[in-house]
Amino acid sequence: MKISVIIPTYNRAHLISRAIDSVLNQTSLPFEIIIINDGSTDDTRNVLKKYNSRIRTISTENCGVSHARNIGIKAAQGNWLAFLDSDDEWKSNKLARQKNEIGKKAKTVFCHTDELWIRNGKRINQMKKHKKYGGWVFNKNLERCLISPSTVLMKKELIHSIGYFDTTFPICEDYDLWLKVTSQFPILFVDEPLVEKYGGHKDQLSLQTNKIELYRIKALSHILENSLLSQLNERAVLETLIKKCNIFLSGALKRHHQNHTREMTDKIEFYSKRLNDLKASSNDSL
Repeated sequence: MKISVIIPTYNRAHLISRAIDSVLNQTSLPFEIIIINDGSTDDTRNVLKKYNSRIRTISTENCGVSHARNIGIKAAQGNWLAFLDSDDEWKSNKLARQKNEIGKKAKTVFCHTDELWIRNGKRINQMKKHKKYGGWVFNKNLERCLISPSTVLMKKELIHSIGYFDTTFPICEDYDLWLKVTSQFPILFVDEPLVEKYGGHKDQLSLQTNKIELYRIKALSHILENSLLSQLNERAVLETLIKKCNIFLSGALKRHHQNHTREMTDKIEFYSKRLNDLKASSNDSL
């Protein structure tokens, strides 16, 4: 197993060393570490220089995390891919534990782990709704993303069958890709907190927009139109879409956003009809 670690970073000179050092301190070292410097304007370039040949650095114009990860995937020479966000940190046995568990299940193509959450320097407990799973977990991941990029270890060849990160997503790009994975493959879950996930800082992507639900809707629409789903999964996607569109519609009405109000009203009508047709078709086939 040759593991390529991909770390995108943008203006995190104050954090990137922590992430890189956590990879270099692994008890089972990866094949390579690829840093994609996504157009940083701070001291990131100089920070990366001190690592010399221990890392590969690719510098690009600032095009966002999806584009940066895709650059790293295309450059990777390993046959497995591990992702690490530049504000997160791995436990020293992270890769060793995943490799050990994958070795027990030869057909595994995708593995993730549990994580610790640290916000503003303090550890916080995850809620029950954030519990992670293994196996066929597509339906469990519809409501929200339960797979953190920094925990993932996946076969590189998987990208060829499901596609890359969608560069049109400023957020929820991981939710979009993991839905594609879990709709087609069972996944392995290592129930240990092998990643420390940091939050609360100002440049955290999920804090820069209030449109998370909108991009979840977009991702669900993509999986509905571009994947071969079982009737059971298609029904689950439609029910989730209708629920999320109603939530977004309620907010649009309160904020008097007429464009979003019309858009969500049309979507609810469209997906409701499609769900009713699917139910009728299922009844006819009984």
